[in-house]
Amino acid sequence: MTAELARDASHAPVLLDEAMAFLAPASRGVYCDCTVGLGGHSAAILQRSSPDGRLIGIDRDQEALAQAGAHLSSFGDRAVLVHGRFGAIRSLLESTGTPCVDGCLVDLGVSSMQLDHSHRGFSFRHSGPLDMRMDQSQGETAADFLRRADEEEIERILRDFGEERFARKIARNIVEARGREDLSTTGALSALIARCVPRREHHKDPATRTFQALRIALNDELGELERFLTDVPLFLRPGGRLVVISFHSLEDRMVKRRFRALAGRDATTTEPCLRILTKHVVTASDEERARNPRSRSAKLRAVERLTS
Repeated sequence: MTAELARDASHAPVLLDEAMAFLAPASRGVYCDCTVGLGGHSAAILQRSSPDGRLIGIDRDQEALAQAGAHLSSFGDRAVLVHGRFGAIRSLLESTGTPCVDGCLVDLGVSSMQLDHSHRGFSFRHSGPLDMRMDQSQGETAADFLRRADEEEIERILRDFGEERFARKIARNIVEARGREDLSTTGALSALIARCVPRREHHKDPATRTFQALRIALNDELGELERFLTDVPLFLRPGGRLVVISFHSLEDRMVKRRFRALAGRDATTTEPCLRILTKHVVTASDEERARNPRSRSAKLRAVERLTS
């Protein structure tokens, strides 16, 4: 895979140069891309760790893994792809005979493929089945959830995971609408939300927070992140680096607090095991924001495992 393909606008990896600068891939190193997506970051890691750096790529989305496999095929057996959740990174690495790594990258955003393909049900911009599962081989769809959840549960999810001010009104309207209209498509849900929520933010659709909240809840995204961050000291070699790219405040707060705890910067830590590399959160340049709108909300934080 060429550097140009890694930067293809259809699936441009965000904060690519910044992520590689902090990760610092090197020959003979072993790296893990925990959310391999379509392989943009992975290709850059393999290029920079040539000729004999190795990469373990993890993703719960089987469609993404298939496409990543095609994109990374030119790297041969230097790249190994594994289907699974990044919250189970320790067992997934052990299954490949790799108990620990020299560097790890996590991009917590939804991939362009998931957003652009209407059958995945992630986007209110493309009407399709209201699915939202990152792993379509298991779990209930967003449509299934909205059919069976009560008003209180829907409201809690929209409030807690979407920080939606109109959570109660949207939840009430969803429950009331179930008996008279079909809410099994992204278009139908988006239209209902538009009737409930005034357009109060420039460049942000009224459905944004509700779709985010449902996606986070259905895929247990914060639970996966919590499990991953708990295991960081166990899979990162001394001197190894971890780079996390998040896209909303709930994720970024979790990452920031966990990094601070593991670096000995709060009262809960007895023995620091990480060094924080990013004094301040890293965001995309004006040039990247103009070229790739998805990067506008991206936040990068990085740490290094202490050697002693």
